[in-house]
Amino acid sequence: MLYGALEAGGTKMVCAIGDENGHIIEQVSIPTTTPDETMPRIIDYFKDKDIKAIGVACFGPINLDKKSETYGYITSTPKTAWKNFNIVGCIKDALGVPVGFDTDVNGSLLGEITYGCAKGLTDAIYLTIGTGIGGGVMANGKLLHGMLHPELGHIIIEKRADDKGECVCPYHKACLEGLAAGPSIEKRWGKSAKELFDDSKVWELEADYIGTALVNFCMTLSPQKIILGGGVMHQLQLFPLIRNVFKDKMAGYINTKTLEKLDEYIVPASLNDDQGIMGAIKLAIDAQ
Repeated sequence: MLYGALEAGGTKMVCAIGDENGHIIEQVSIPTTTPDETMPRIIDYFKDKDIKAIGVACFGPINLDKKSETYGYITSTPKTAWKNFNIVGCIKDALGVPVGFDTDVNGSLLGEITYGCAKGLTDAIYLTIGTGIGGGVMANGKLLHGMLHPELGHIIIEKRADDKGECVCPYHKACLEGLAAGPSIEKRWGKSAKELFDDSKVWELEADYIGTALVNFCMTLSPQKIILGGGVMHQLQLFPLIRNVFKDKMAGYINTKTLEKLDEYIVPASLNDDQGIMGAIKLAIDAQ
């Protein structure tokens, strides 16, 4: 069987066709402009592919409450053209197939849980650190939605006294995304993360913010594994720094066998940046 997968991002929409084993047969990328421009191109891509269902892993915030009249909508996104857009309804009306729907980060986590480094686990976190910071959570074998869905990038953390930068989040004075996402790095240091790869003071500060956040996530959600993806985490030198911060700030409070091997607990994404699309394939399979 063939399934459609849409990883709907703020800058690009990745469309793919996959099979029941999560294998990606083909994929294309379409720029995210406005619904009027972007959605017809997405529909045109999928309409002749004989797919049985489609999974949509979408940027947000989104409405995941199936009892709500606005289920399937992109809601209060800063991308104003997409505010209150019924993306699920648009796709379902055009293609006439079941639509699985979740956040982009829950989609990436689902990909890792189903096909990647978290396979077989019931509790895990996927955190993407790039242009923004977002997180997907699986708890007791189910993707966590709650009142809306987790917004792990906007937890409030203390700004370090020696940090001469500023929080770039328009909503908060000191949150994880505003202090540690790509735009914050660039504004603080005047260069992109890629250009700063060999500057140790950049990554020591970045690791401190990320490691602090991971301690908070570990304390509150008790995951069996934490997976870090996104453009900033392509700086692989960050991982040992983050693990050291995590160990120091955990201070031995939680003592489990899992935390004895931090190089297996705090890990990079394992699916060659296809975890979002592979998770969307799984959303499609589950939507039937």
